[in-house]
Amino acid sequence: MKAIEDLVSLLTRLPGLGRKSALRIAYSLLKSDISFSEALAERIRTLRATIHFCPECGSYCESELCQVCSDAARDRSIVCVVEQPQDVITIEASKEFRGLYHVLGGLLSPLEGVGPDHLNIGKLIQRIQKSLPTSVPIQEVVIATNPTIEGDTTALYLKKLLEKEPVRVTRLATGIPVGGDLEYADRLTLARSFRGRSSL
Repeated sequence: MKAIEDLVSLLTRLPGLGRKSALRIAYSLLKSDISFSEALAERIRTLRATIHFCPECGSYCESELCQVCSDAARDRSIVCVVEQPQDVITIEASKEFRGLYHVLGGLLSPLEGVGPDHLNIGKLIQRIQKSLPTSVPIQEVVIATNPTIEGDTTALYLKKLLEKEPVRVTRLATGIPVGGDLEYADRLTLARSFRGRSSL
């Protein structure tokens, strides 16, 4: 049936959805109440019109600024640099970080043609420089990119770039997860764990 195939074709373009999952969703929508399908279609239709990027940090927001940037109680002397807006949501869920964020919008990847000009790196430098004359200048930049080749490349590029600025540059610790077993840890994870060890 063409209508189902067209929907499945669209759904499989979403991350993590294969053909079987897409078919399951399509059949579930056929069985569901028509009001649910209409509400879902309306939410999808209005999503792009309602949600936009925060002009300050690049995260998702519905108002002029995102909740973090508009929160006067946040520590404005520290900025956490992440790859995507959804990383902000993940870190916020931990309730460990009370500073601001800066979303790069991707990672450096020369093989895919993604260079510094494709990311929000220039805006990060501008934010730091703009904060210097204020009463609360940015003093620390925490780089929270994923521990991948692209993430590490981006972190090293940012570290070198930020050497010219009067800020401390740190990187999120990586290593063995809580509850993990040594025998299942790969060599790179173990090596990072040893390099990032701390005093008890």
